[in-house]
Amino acid sequence: MNNRDKFREIMRGGVLERVPLLEEGIRDKVIDTWGSAGGLSSRDELNKVFHFDQRHEIYTELEHELNLEELSNQKDGLEALERELDPSNPAYLPEGWQDNLETWRTSENILMLRVHRGFFLTLGVEDGASFNNIIYLLMDNPDFIRQALLIQGIFAAQMAEIVLQEVKIDAAIFSEPIGNNFGSLISPKMYRKFMLPSFQPVLEVLKRHNVETIIFRTYANTRILLPLFVEAGMNCLWAVERGTNAMDYLDLRREYKSDLRLIAGIDRDVLRQGKAHIRTELDTYVPPLLEAGGYLPLVDGRIREDIPFENYVYYRGYLEELTGYRN
Repeated sequence: MNNRDKFREIMRGGVLERVPLLEEGIRDKVIDTWGSAGGLSSRDELNKVFHFDQRHEIYTELEHELNLEELSNQKDGLEALERELDPSNPAYLPEGWQDNLETWRTSENILMLRVHRGFFLTLGVEDGASFNNIIYLLMDNPDFIRQALLIQGIFAAQMAEIVLQEVKIDAAIFSEPIGNNFGSLISPKMYRKFMLPSFQPVLEVLKRHNVETIIFRTYANTRILLPLFVEAGMNCLWAVERGTNAMDYLDLRREYKSDLRLIAGIDRDVLRQGKAHIRTELDTYVPPLLEAGGYLPLVDGRIREDIPFENYVYYRGYLEELTGYRN
């Protein structure tokens, strides 16, 4: 079994003696910080010490420069958006498309395709001011918002179709940065009305290409929206910076059982707190979730510079013990 075979087996709810162990997302700046403090000074050194199953995320360019607030005031605003989102425009293809095609076709690394940017990013929210503008527009011209999201959903589906005609992937990722520690920034009722219809064109493409694993990668506390994601046909949760007990993976496993695969779920903050906290966190979550199947263990966010190198070493080493990569 190569990495891709193991990943697919786990995402079918399977139990393996050794599950894939992904990298958390360690930027070069973190490695530089560790190196200056006496830790490993290069990514190559890190890869020699720890087991990382490699994965790659392919993504098409779904962003555009049009201002939706301005388009809403134009008679042909929606038509202008459709003209802008032209799937034949090579600028929307994945970076290095032609150069990377053969590598992706023959890769033994886990391949994921990012297919959607989520509610607020799709609407062009970048800061507090644009957030306020979109909220007002959502109330003042809801039909425009609904149609603009659907147009962009159709475009995302067209771009996914282009990739999937050439490359077989192991999972698709719907990204949804829509929450904070207190919950979702919009209600389930609004999400169902405005967002779910825009997912359907993408989901139809994924189904046609037999993409089995559909990940919704959420940020902070999106517990109230999870039933909608599952209802839409997504079958794997990757909760980033889950933050609160509302997104506790043991609770989610009890609630959704095998209907929901899980990636991550280990609180990254414990890596700042020392070995005892790290060991308790891993003992609490990793063995029972692995035993239940359909789970890939990982901390719930990128490794930051303020995480001591010795804590990361302890975390990763103990994770490898629990997953059978070390004695």
